[in-house]
Amino acid sequence: MTEILKRNKALSVNPLKASQPTGGTLATLGFNRAMPMLHGSQGCTAFAKVFFVRHFREPIPLQSTAMDQASSVLGADENVREGIRVIAEKSRPALITILTTGLAETQGADVHRNVREFREANPEYADVAVVAVNTPDFTGSVETGYTLTLTEIIRALVPDAKDAGTYPGKRKRQVNVLVSYMLTPGDLEALRDLFEQFQLRPVFVPDLSDSLDGCLTDDDFSPVTIGGTPISEMATLGDALATVVIGASLQKPAELLEQKTGVKTYFLDHLYGLKANDALISALAEISGNDVPERIERQRQQLQDAMLDTHFMLGQLRVAIAADADLLAAFVTLLQEMGADVVAAVTSCNTSSLANIPVASIKIGDLEDMEIIGRANKAQLVIGNSHAVDTAERLGTPILRAGFPLYDIIGGYQKTWIGYRGTRQTLFDLANLVINFSHEEIPAYHSVYGQKPASEQAASCH
Repeated sequence: MTEILKRNKALSVNPLKASQPTGGTLATLGFNRAMPMLHGSQGCTAFAKVFFVRHFREPIPLQSTAMDQASSVLGADENVREGIRVIAEKSRPALITILTTGLAETQGADVHRNVREFREANPEYADVAVVAVNTPDFTGSVETGYTLTLTEIIRALVPDAKDAGTYPGKRKRQVNVLVSYMLTPGDLEALRDLFEQFQLRPVFVPDLSDSLDGCLTDDDFSPVTIGGTPISEMATLGDALATVVIGASLQKPAELLEQKTGVKTYFLDHLYGLKANDALISALAEISGNDVPERIERQRQQLQDAMLDTHFMLGQLRVAIAADADLLAAFVTLLQEMGADVVAAVTSCNTSSLANIPVASIKIGDLEDMEIIGRANKAQLVIGNSHAVDTAERLGTPILRAGFPLYDIIGGYQKTWIGYRGTRQTLFDLANLVINFSHEEIPAYHSVYGQKPASEQAASCH
């Protein structure tokens, strides 16, 4: 049974977590012609925008209700209604999400009521989907904010099967794919290729591989997202053959989607390691009714060979990990498959899925906690985002950069971690870090019989 160690500090030292509004923004950016709007001060929005620009190195559409001192005290309902109206008039997006911040939640904002009031006053914008989500940044993390936003988008945009006339299997190749925040655009591109090899058509919800893949466009500027899941696709989810859910954090939106559509759901906690990818391939073979392609079988054999090649470096390796729950579970599973020992597991907030992660204890805390636990347990390698680089330096260990944000490397957002090929490359990266950063080599031995006496050495110097 995993022991969850609660926070025992009054403050965070070198914080690990990113806020819920950041997670809600990330979910929104995976839809085509979308615009997230943070209900809070301009500083709240600017801070989140810096995170995204440094991570993806792309212009990020993000708006703010610009609460000031007066609206923070007297109420900011007009800011929300006017903000929606201005965005709808000037940008005409397909989707606007209203994401609350700590300031708005403390002030007592009711954004759901604000959206209803906007609808009543502005019927001419009925074609613009507006979804309100409560995402206070004084609780939760990027993972929970992403999940809450995805849940509300499904609630608002996916019609009930009985009302829409949809039924499972109507679209004979379509598979709905709910994807966790931890999947990069590179992961989604690799995942799409796997589905297509089984002659299936995946509909990613959301799809960052199409909106934040670093592709140049013909437009000089776009006020909304370019690419991503079209809002029109949400009405077709009830016609799919099946729904594949990747990420334990997506339990609630997955259950809501199945309740609305009746489409069968396949749950996968992650796609790191041999066992997890075997489960995905088995599910795709069952959904499609097709045999596993030889190309995929060969990739599995290549992964097995990589596991043999790298187990000398990774077996019994002491690793410290700092990540949100989904990513933490993925790396713990992968490392344990290779015989490594996770000596420090730290996450940003307590979620129900933590109890299922097969590690002795998990600390709810920050990067200082990982440093203290890692030093006490003699960690040899660190896994974390770019904020953990200094921690790894103080521990004297290499670091595998993973998670969000990654701002000190180029192309981190595009790296492929999943599938047989992605797992294989991850094992190579881990093994190379160990080889190039090893501090436990056997010291060179110099025989006393091979050295000249001190008197002869002194004589030879003159």
